[in-house]
Amino acid sequence: MIRLLSALLLLLASAVTLAAPDGATLFAQNCAACHGEKGSGGIGVPLALPSFQASVSDDYIRKTIRLGRPGRIMPAFQKLSDAEVDALVKYVRSWNAAQAMHFDPAPIKGDPTHGKQLYAKYCAACHGANGEGGKGTGVTFSRPRDLPIMPPALHNPGFLAAASDSMIKYTLMHGRAGTPMIAAAKRGLQERDVDDLVSFIRQFQQEPVSSSATLLNTESAILTMDSPYDLATTIENLKRAVGNNNFIFIREQNLDAGLVPEDSEDPHQHIIYFCNFSLLNQALANDPRVGLFLPCRITVAEDHGKVKLMAVNPKRLSRMFNDSNLNDLCRQMTQQYLAIMEEATL
Repeated sequence: MIRLLSALLLLLASAVTLAAPDGATLFAQNCAACHGEKGSGGIGVPLALPSFQASVSDDYIRKTIRLGRPGRIMPAFQKLSDAEVDALVKYVRSWNAAQAMHFDPAPIKGDPTHGKQLYAKYCAACHGANGEGGKGTGVTFSRPRDLPIMPPALHNPGFLAAASDSMIKYTLMHGRAGTPMIAAAKRGLQERDVDDLVSFIRQFQQEPVSSSATLLNTESAILTMDSPYDLATTIENLKRAVGNNNFIFIREQNLDAGLVPEDSEDPHQHIIYFCNFSLLNQALANDPRVGLFLPCRITVAEDHGKVKLMAVNPKRLSRMFNDSNLNDLCRQMTQQYLAIMEEATL
């Protein structure tokens, strides 16, 4: 009886192990926050768009999941198993009756010099002069999206590795209904012109990685600085430094306020909130997710008579959000945080 029970348990365990991954669950866990529950889009592109589904291969979707788009919102999902990636591809395809395209992997021969001229005339306005793609996510808090889909970055290692020449050509030839991308023929372009465009786009692969695909390196996720002053003096210095650096002081509160019963907060840990509304608007216009970290804040804590200032390193946000468009802003914010903290501790 014991042997029989053991065998049954092993059989059950094997059945669980061999169970196919559920694409809907995986999508909800990894993709829906950006692409919408049913692929209608948002921060991410609308995957359910019929013209998108009709112009890409399963291999393109698979490689996009694996490689992502460095610096362009879409992260790389390296930890998913092959079976899980296949389940995601199958689930994405379930929204549309269009048959998956199969593209010839052979390179397309054209004149990249002529393609460069055509690109500047017909493509750069949306995809960027150097293929860096549209700015921001296309999602805002205060107004409708300017475009139903943000123009993708063509000078991006993830895109160039996932898209074959023939897939790029197909997209150019047919356009994508529901987006600003129109068919080449409607622009008066011939097939040989499209071949030239494809050859120019493919040359991006021979160039250094674009700045739009580069994320900031950060030494630490947290900025810290010791203060030679007591807690109260440091807090007052910090408030003054905030104003001196063109920020507006918002409020001071105990770090654990609202997390513990009133009047039982730790008096040795305070948090200072402040804001520069011009920078705030720039950040939110580029990527609304930055709102999770606004307003700006610096924590002041005292431990055994020693006072320390701590803040999230803004440079970490561009890497966390996989958004190179935040690089300059995050670099600037880090410098300003450090300037405020240094002034408060002089």
